[in-house]
Amino acid sequence: MMIAYLLYTVFAGLAALPFLLYARNPYLLKDLSYVATALKIAGHMNKFTRRKPFYSILDCFLDKVARQPHKSFIVFEEGSYTYSQADRESSRVARALSTSAPLDQGDTVALLLGNEPQFVWLWLALAKLGCTAALLNYNIRSKSLLHCFSCCDARVLVAGAEFRGAVEEVLPTLHEQGVRVFVLGEDCDVEGIESLSDKIQRASDQPLSPQLRANINIKSPAVYIYTSGTTGLPKAAVINQERLWRASFLQSIAGVRSDDIIYIYLPLYHSAGFLMGLCGAIEKGITVVLRRKFSASHFWNDCRKYNVTIIQYIGEIMRYLCNTPKRDNDRDHKVRLALGNGIRLDTWADFLQRFGDIRVVECYGATEGNIGFVNYIGKIGAIGKENFLHKMACPYALIRYDTEKEEPVKDSRGFCIEVPRGETGLLVAKIGEGAPFSGYAKNRQQTEKKKLRDVFVKGDLYYNSGDLLKIDSEGFIFFQDRIGDTFRWKGENVATTEVAGHLLMVDCVEEANVYGVKVPGHEGRIGMAALKLKENMDFDSKATYQHVKNYLPSYARPRFIRIQNALAVTGTFKQIKMKLAEEGFNPAVIRDCLFYLDDNKGYVPMTQEIFDSIAEGRIRL
Repeated sequence: MMIAYLLYTVFAGLAALPFLLYARNPYLLKDLSYVATALKIAGHMNKFTRRKPFYSILDCFLDKVARQPHKSFIVFEEGSYTYSQADRESSRVARALSTSAPLDQGDTVALLLGNEPQFVWLWLALAKLGCTAALLNYNIRSKSLLHCFSCCDARVLVAGAEFRGAVEEVLPTLHEQGVRVFVLGEDCDVEGIESLSDKIQRASDQPLSPQLRANINIKSPAVYIYTSGTTGLPKAAVINQERLWRASFLQSIAGVRSDDIIYIYLPLYHSAGFLMGLCGAIEKGITVVLRRKFSASHFWNDCRKYNVTIIQYIGEIMRYLCNTPKRDNDRDHKVRLALGNGIRLDTWADFLQRFGDIRVVECYGATEGNIGFVNYIGKIGAIGKENFLHKMACPYALIRYDTEKEEPVKDSRGFCIEVPRGETGLLVAKIGEGAPFSGYAKNRQQTEKKKLRDVFVKGDLYYNSGDLLKIDSEGFIFFQDRIGDTFRWKGENVATTEVAGHLLMVDCVEEANVYGVKVPGHEGRIGMAALKLKENMDFDSKATYQHVKNYLPSYARPRFIRIQNALAVTGTFKQIKMKLAEEGFNPAVIRDCLFYLDDNKGYVPMTQEIFDSIAEGRIRL
């Protein structure tokens, strides 16, 4: 009887265990699902690493061609290309290039193209030749454009027809560097620029020998992706074959299925569009609906027209969609998953309320970084969630950071201090075999700037993300600010993203960009905000003042407001702050409407008299 009772107790305890675990961690099942997916991906990576010859994303594409030759791969405007057509087109491009500009395995070719099928064919062609593609931002010109060539030693440039003018500006220097220049066109009458489209049409579409890429391994450069260059000249992040694979698996973590259709309008020269979007689509074998540029007004019509199920976003994209006029058919679509980074908490809630039950998978990572997070739970506002397996494979920490001195805080032994849960700290990630950091091509100085040594023990090496994050009691990770964006005023740290979030709650404000400006005779930087107002609305100075007074401490309230017709952003929709900060708040220099926060009157029009009084110290801020 006693044995039976004991057995009953044991079985009852075991039966109750899942409920007890769930009560302590309501995200247990999703955590376990994430672990299972992560282990499966790790198994794939291990297999690819050991496989001889090396199995690249190109080989994955060729496998998809063999298995599903007639499945649509690229849908562009009114045309559609199957996986087998893409294979043949890229082989044709590869043969045309190898004949016209003899290329050796390992050479670099720079691509200056917009979002179009030829971009994809060229990249695949270069992979078939064992070459590396340098993906140039098509918005850059002159000095920045030339700088990109010196970063990666490109021997050849292929440009879209619409960028011929940009190429002609730098043509003499390119010739001095020995760069062969091609433009996608039937003919070209400019000396030193060769047409390529006519050569492609005449080339054979037969498969190329794998021997052309026989020396490629998992550590070989796959592509160069350039930073936006908002704080100087662009830097070429080295994306090797391993990193390309890791990024492509993000779609699997997010739950993308083989029957999904993804909509890519983000520029293919950027990691989000190229790595997470295009390469991820190849890994899953799905269809890509490709658009030249983002259009808020055409977005949902495109989704409906092409039966899109997966969308990507970055930066302020989701806010732009929420700001479009409401329509009766806002929820009439097949989109089930949104994948990206940079969505604000308030926009996230608005987006779901308006456009329906779409699973938003917010991610975190940098093009060159060795650490990333995925919010696989779907908690609104979080960029990710801590997971023991992830932290074991890629050790990281949040350390105390002094925003005024712009350096980590050290203890008496000279080591960094890890912040407790709930506090904001600088994200650093240990550099090692499981989390390598390749840095920037031919830029040792900038590469070294991203490394921190002797962080917790003598001799350790960490990657400095440059981002301030916070982890709550449940392990959810929240982005706070960039270390260059957070400024210090009156001895307090001011997070620009937090202030911008509050300004966006004011009814007249559509977009907000917050930054710190220097003031003569004052330490630190004081808050200023560039605002774009909603259509047909004026700046409501009283409502803005009342809101910041109610919700922000005095040191965090923007002292100056600048009204702009449009806020400057990069090609990937990241707000540009540096130029605005340099321009300051002088009404003699700035033509936009300016407002000054008078403690007694609220926001009043900024005058030259007020500026002079501040500059001369008669008004103390």
